[in-house]
Amino acid sequence: MKNFLTSTLATIVGLVLFSILSFFLIIGIFSMIAASEDKVEVKENSVLSIDFSRPIFERENEDPLAEITALAGEKGIGLIEIRKALNHAKNNEKIKGVYLKLPVVLAGYASSEEIRNAIMDFKTSGKFVIAYSEYYSEGAYYLATAADKIFLNPSYGMVELNGLSYNSVYLKKTFEKLEVEPIVFRVGTYKSAVEPFLREDMSEAAREQAEAYMNNINNFMIKNMAEARGLSVERVAEISDKMLARNAEDAKRLQLVDELYYKDEVNDYLRSELGIEDDDDIEFISHSKYIKSIEKSDISRNKIAVIVATGEIVNGDGETNQIGGHKFAKEIRKARQSDRVKAIVLRINSPGGSALASDLMWREVIQAAEEKPIIASMSDVSASGGYYMAMGCDTIVAQPTTITGSIGIFGLMFNIEKMMENKLGVTFDNVKTGEFSDLGNVTRPMTDAEKQIIQNMIEEGYETFTSKAAEGRNMPLDELKEVASGRVWSGIEAKEIGLIDVFGGLQDAIQLAADAAGVGDDYRVAYCPYQKTFIEELMSSMGDEIEAKMMKAQLGEFYPLYQKYQEIQNYSGIQARSWVEVNQH
Repeated sequence: MKNFLTSTLATIVGLVLFSILSFFLIIGIFSMIAASEDKVEVKENSVLSIDFSRPIFERENEDPLAEITALAGEKGIGLIEIRKALNHAKNNEKIKGVYLKLPVVLAGYASSEEIRNAIMDFKTSGKFVIAYSEYYSEGAYYLATAADKIFLNPSYGMVELNGLSYNSVYLKKTFEKLEVEPIVFRVGTYKSAVEPFLREDMSEAAREQAEAYMNNINNFMIKNMAEARGLSVERVAEISDKMLARNAEDAKRLQLVDELYYKDEVNDYLRSELGIEDDDDIEFISHSKYIKSIEKSDISRNKIAVIVATGEIVNGDGETNQIGGHKFAKEIRKARQSDRVKAIVLRINSPGGSALASDLMWREVIQAAEEKPIIASMSDVSASGGYYMAMGCDTIVAQPTTITGSIGIFGLMFNIEKMMENKLGVTFDNVKTGEFSDLGNVTRPMTDAEKQIIQNMIEEGYETFTSKAAEGRNMPLDELKEVASGRVWSGIEAKEIGLIDVFGGLQDAIQLAADAAGVGDDYRVAYCPYQKTFIEELMSSMGDEIEAKMMKAQLGEFYPLYQKYQEIQNYSGIQARSWVEVNQH
């Protein structure tokens, strides 16, 4: 027995030591990889390669585990980094052109528009841009039309040009089966974020607004595609409406693509553009590596602080993919109090969330506006609480394809009494000192008096939201309310009704901020909040990220439903939230 215990203890100690040594070895390997990647040299006659097979985020973040585990593929690419690479490569003599790999584009419409505009700007250098894919999704093809040449696989290639679709998940029958009663409080005809809890399909109001902003976005894209391909708008609209391009030959015949090539033929075309021999290697450089080669030259003491706010709005500090009201209020306050920060750009990509958190950030925006210029830059979605964040800024910049508005709020509670009793055999009883002492108790039905209290709070919150929006937009309250009621608008519509000021992307917002601050070209951009270092990302990836990725791998197509469930967990307090999903992949 003694020998057994000694042997067992030695084994355990050995495993612990091995684990510790392995951990530090992995840290060392990653550190060496990170250090080596910092030393990037661009070779002569290079081609900047941008692969759009990963999700597009506002900023690129490290995912150290993605390269060595079965969880690879989750690492995203940054919109800011893509734009930076294209802008710099335009004037780099070593870069001769751009190669776009475009199977799908996992991004919203505004992000796609910013990238497309950056590609168009790159082309002003006279350098070539080509796009290739075996299959172009709707969003991918839209980006591809910014290229000089579009190539497609000849055998099984396809261009998915058939318009946009809107899908919403409805949970009414689910709650009925579970015997859970959703109790919804709202203001506004168009506040459709609550409909999934109450209906089996969309209301007429929800359908009306969805058709309006989808048609605006679709028509805008068709117009740009037609112009890029030298076709009439009517012809491209017909191709899209009837899905006339159903195989590679159709795509070529309809002039949607230039040539039907295999990958080796695309490489031959690139060699001819580069003026190299048939057996010479092509010097590709990814955009991620390319930006590591760019030397920092912006040493100005004047800063334009770009505060990047992405995700749902929650109370507290929130997580990496959320906008925590306290955290971002602090970021805005720090930028306001810094003497070196001459102007602020609030970059928003959010469907909203907590009304309280939104209001905390709005207050900091108002205070900042009293001291220095503050510009809102809307990305894919800046609706409800996302609009709440923007409405106090001096100027609101958005893309024609940005989804915005949804000025309205709602409250959501549940009664789980029947589910607990009938499904699990659990019953409840309580003692209270006042009539409303257990207001919010989910184990019994709400009384009419309790419902009226909550409804009054929602209506008061709506008056607060609309009054502040009217003040921020310099509009009479009655006029503002005509475009509120929770209605979602495209950027095109929002500009017409005065909810935004100008069309443009993040760089346009930065330039507006610099002009308003009177710093000319003497400034540098500082992105906030602080992003974790490589090692910090490695450490954090060991926990929640792996769990989330494994959950996605296990649930597959049901993962979006799981995400909705997770979102509902954050529906505490009054909500300024929009629920919009439009498919363009």
